Amino acid sequence: MASATRLLLFAPGAGAPSASAWMQAEKRRLEALGRVVTFDYPYMLEGRKSPDRAPVLIAAHEAAFARASEGHTGKRVLIGKSMGGRIGCHVAVKLGAKPDALVCLGYPLVGQRGDVRDAVLLELETPVLFVQGTRDTLCPLERLEAVRKRMRAPNVLHVVQGGNHSLAVGKRDLAARGLTEAAVDAAVTEAIAEFLAEHA
Repeated sequence: MASATRLLLFAPGAGAPSASAWMQAEKRRLEALGRVVTFDYPYMLEGRKSPDRAPVLIAAHEAAFARASEGHTGKRVLIGKSMGGRIGCHVAVKLGAKPDALVCLGYPLVGQRGDVRDAVLLELETPVLFVQGTRDTLCPLERLEAVRKRMRAPNVLHVVQGGNHSLAVGKRDLAARGLTEAAVDAAVTEAIAEFLAEHA
């Protein structure tokens, strides 16, 4: 059956599958914004710990997007946690029928060897929202800002003050600021909603 509801294909990060508690909690929040579809990369399905090489990840992500898009007539969005967001960017660059928007939750800008993974971001034309924690060592905000200034694609940054790579804020930090984890999560969902209202 054709669906005009917004489609959100939600990709996991490298360390945990779509069934993880983090992914499932985020999925529930995203369901207020559209039809959320999750998937796992081949190495996860096979029980391996090391991620597949980029071409395999990109092909799997593209195939999942094609499956989820069957019969879909509405807007299409790629959302990803860490590696899932980065691979989503590669898919957006590769596809002829591009997604309407991208959301990267904790983009892994800096690789394990210190290399800056900015090439795909500079190729992007699809609007992208970065949701980043200030304590995320894989994406120092000053380095991301330098890349954002060079990007062609419309891009927005939502900062999670005190957030780590999984956007989690420490309990002491929350208490000091009179916040709850639920409030931080709600602010992220609101930022995504505002971005999608404009672009998808």
